[in-house]
Amino acid sequence: MAAASKTSKAKIAKVDFNEARPAAVVLISGPEQFLADRAARTIREALREREAALEIHDIDAASYGAGELFTVASPSLFAEPRLIRVEGVEKSSDAFLEDAKRYLSQPAEDTTLVLRHSSGQRGKALLDAVRGDTGAQLGAIEVVCAEIKKDADRLSFAQGEFRRLGAQIPATALRSLVAAYQGGLGELAGAIEQLVSDVGKRLTDSDVERSTEGRVEAGAFKVADAATAGRAADALVLLRQALSTGTDAIPMLAALNMKVRAMARVYGARGSAGELASTFGMAPWQVERAQRETRGWTEGDLARAIDMAAETELALKGGSRDPIYALERYVLFVAKRGR
Repeated sequence: MAAASKTSKAKIAKVDFNEARPAAVVLISGPEQFLADRAARTIREALREREAALEIHDIDAASYGAGELFTVASPSLFAEPRLIRVEGVEKSSDAFLEDAKRYLSQPAEDTTLVLRHSSGQRGKALLDAVRGDTGAQLGAIEVVCAEIKKDADRLSFAQGEFRRLGAQIPATALRSLVAAYQGGLGELAGAIEQLVSDVGKRLTDSDVERSTEGRVEAGAFKVADAATAGRAADALVLLRQALSTGTDAIPMLAALNMKVRAMARVYGARGSAGELASTFGMAPWQVERAQRETRGWTEGDLARAIDMAAETELALKGGSRDPIYALERYVLFVAKRGR
C-alpha cells in the first residue's frame, strides 16, 4: 500500500537554470525571466549541437488555436528533431490546456517540448501532470527560475557568471560590481561579460572600480564603506563629492542603511559565519564583515543608528528644511560609532 502511494506521488527532477538540459518535456517555472531565457537558450544550443537541422517552433499559449501543437509536432518529410517552445502557459487558452494534456499521453518522438510558466494558478492541472506520474514516465524535468532579490543571491549569481566565463575576481571586487548594478540580472550579466571581454580573466579591485566609476550605486557604497569602517573624514569627503556631481541622496542613505541593518542583525549573535548566514539570509563573508564593523559599538548606539536611519529618510523626503545636513549627521554618527 505504501509503495503504491509513493508511486502515485512521483516527482520529476528539479534543476537550477544553469543545469537546464533537453528532455521530452521541460517545464521552466518561476518569475525570473532572464534565468528562464538563459535556460531555454541552453536547451536550444544543446539540441543544435546534436543536430544542426533542428526544427524550432514557437507557440503563444494565450492565443493558441486548437490542434496547433499537434501540427508542429507531426513528423516532417526528413524527420528532423524538433524543439517546441511554448510561452505564456500562465495565460493559456482552454484549447492549449486541453491539447497539452493530450500531448503528454502521446508525445512526439525526437521532440523537446519546453513549457514556460512564470506564476499564478492558470494551467495548474497541466503543471501537476508534468510534475507528477505522467511527467516522470516521460523523463520530464523542471527548471526553477525563482526571483532573485537578496544580496547574497545576486552575489551567488555573479560568482556563477564569472565561473561560467572561466574568470577570477576578488570577493571585494565582486561585491562592488554587484552593488553598482542593482537593476535586472540581464544588466549585471552583461556588465560581467563586458568586463571579462575588456580586461581578461584575472580581475582586480582596480579593474572593477574603473568599470563602475560614475555609477550612482558604486558611489553610494563607497560612502557607506568609509562610514562603517570608522573613516569619518573620508566618508564626509566622499559624500560631498557624490552630492556635488549630482548623485541623489536617497541611494546613499539606502546603502548606509543596508550596512547598518546588517550590523544590527549580527550584533551579539553567536555561531559560525555559516550558521549566522543561514539564519539572517546573508553570505558568510557578509556576516564576517558586519561583525568586524560592529566593533566599538554598543547595543544602545546601534539602536539609535536605526532610529536615525528613519529620521534621515523622513528628512530627505521633505521632512526637513536642510535634508543634506541630516544625511551628513547620520553619516558622522555611524563613522564615529555613535560617539
